[in-house]
Amino acid sequence: MRVLPGAVIGWDMAAALALADALGVPPAAAAELLPVIEAVMVAKLNEQMERHDG
Repeated sequence: MRVLPGAVIGWDMAAALALADALGVPPAAAAELLPVIEAVMVAKLNEQMERHDG
């Protein structure tokens, strides 16, 4: 993950793509789907952190 103090800003996409490759996910599918999944994950993690800090 890429983080700043108090916030998640994204994934290490090179690592995510390498993991997808190791799991046998076709590269085109990984490139298409990972950014969408990343955006939802970042939003949800930041929401959770705000709730616990606030």
